[in-house]
Amino acid sequence: MKNAGHIIDYLIQGEVEYLFGIPAGSVNAIFDELYDRKELTPVVAKHEGAAALMAAAYAKYSGKLGVVIGCSGPGAMNLVTGAANAQREQIPLLILTGAVPLSTMGWNASQELNAEPVFKPVTKYSKRVEKPEDLLTELHKAVQMALEGIPGPVHLALPIDVQLQPAQQVELPPFPAFNTLGAKQEEIEKAAEVMKGKKGVLFLGNGSRNSVAEALALAEKLSWPFVTTPQAKGLIPYDHPLHSGVYGFAGHPGAVKLVHEGDHDILLIAGSSLGETATSNYQDLLTKDRTIIQIDRDQSVFTRKYKIDYPLEGDCASTIKDLLALLPEAEQIIEGAGVTPAVEIIKPEKVQKYDTKTVLPLLQSMLSDKTRYTVDIGEFMSYVIHYMEVKESHTFDINVHYGSMGTGIASSLGLALAKPEEQIACITGDGCFFMHGMEILTAKEYNLPITFIVLNNSRLGMVHHGHSLQYKRVHERFSQSFTSIASIVDAVNIPSLVITSLEDFDQEALNDLLKYKGPRLIEINLVDNSVPPMGDRVKFLSSFSK
Repeated sequence: MKNAGHIIDYLIQGEVEYLFGIPAGSVNAIFDELYDRKELTPVVAKHEGAAALMAAAYAKYSGKLGVVIGCSGPGAMNLVTGAANAQREQIPLLILTGAVPLSTMGWNASQELNAEPVFKPVTKYSKRVEKPEDLLTELHKAVQMALEGIPGPVHLALPIDVQLQPAQQVELPPFPAFNTLGAKQEEIEKAAEVMKGKKGVLFLGNGSRNSVAEALALAEKLSWPFVTTPQAKGLIPYDHPLHSGVYGFAGHPGAVKLVHEGDHDILLIAGSSLGETATSNYQDLLTKDRTIIQIDRDQSVFTRKYKIDYPLEGDCASTIKDLLALLPEAEQIIEGAGVTPAVEIIKPEKVQKYDTKTVLPLLQSMLSDKTRYTVDIGEFMSYVIHYMEVKESHTFDINVHYGSMGTGIASSLGLALAKPEEQIACITGDGCFFMHGMEILTAKEYNLPITFIVLNNSRLGMVHHGHSLQYKRVHERFSQSFTSIASIVDAVNIPSLVITSLEDFDQEALNDLLKYKGPRLIEINLVDNSVPPMGDRVKFLSSFSK
């Protein structure tokens, strides 16, 4: 047995199912161990950057550790974006990179890179293992750090000779578990006392993803309306009577009016770090003249832009549950306390214009209400946030935190592997597709029935509109000649449907496409020169030109 075998045995003990990445000489010792251990399946991606995003999405939706592997040098560097994304999203991700043999370090060996310091700024722990006897200890330490406290990415650089060192069968250290703690009881009691008999608004962020039931129970018990951040869109259906829409980037006027002008005394923030996109470019009116309670497992969020009166450091689900036990029912149930009508819903039967605002809701109406959407970065994202309806809980994955193009494509594969029973669609653009679109081949090779929806406008749409607003002109090279993405996937025997007008939205043709067991593609060819519904972001960009 080789030392690399301990890595695989340890991961299997932790019920890790997939190893994402790309084989290469400096990590092939690890891949070689998979021949004899069928419990761990390698998912061979087309690019390490996409592999890291897949692994993070798998971790996010499976509740397990995500693991990604890349070769020394270029493979390691390609994983850095995924590490930064996992750090921002607080996702437990183990990043394994190969390294040249200890005996050749510093000699300009092929693909040599000292990856340890490269990963340090974007991980909780980064270490090059230089002693074979330390490998299992360091692996256990790294995984423990990934899962404890605030989850996040960790990195180990593994020299080839350390992986190949002969090893004896040993007793593996116990695999760590997630450690979720609620806020301190005395702090919860103080917050509950302030909340009693008061009007308030709940502000739900991505960190409340695993506490939707508790958050709804709190809103209903107190008769408090709630808004979500763009990242948390999709957690709760829009037809809930207390749902008041999305606040922040591409959000809804009703949500803004409620938060800025409502007569509430308290704003309770759950699971939002109050970043730029969640706060409409750090809007002061968010917290002005109100008592602010914030629940988050990361205490650093309490000392950033806004003054927090009652910080509750802990897991959202358990903290809200403790609050519920201390709070009485609202004396008066406020009928229609939410402002859901202010969320503009595009009715498919009334669609007359072929533009981004209408085609996305129209396509959504033709797909199952249970479809889970991973949404990429681009012009279309604003329209998704603003106009697409939330019909079922947990049906949107939108990553505007780190905002890496191609995230939605890779995330759809990670989600499909974590939730194979779900119906999954990825909404992306031609710009993102040209970055990570070849992962559609990975989806084909693993028989993942993902519907890829590509809005093709032959340009970088967000860049186009951003420059137009900020500089009042757009460079001609931000656009390109038209490329048929349907023709690209046709060359690899992936079926597609091309839409160029409203007349092309055909339910029967779509149903035939969806019968295909593997990935399929819907290409929507559309150039829309309307300014996307980015909310205060439009004012922010426009202000630079004044």
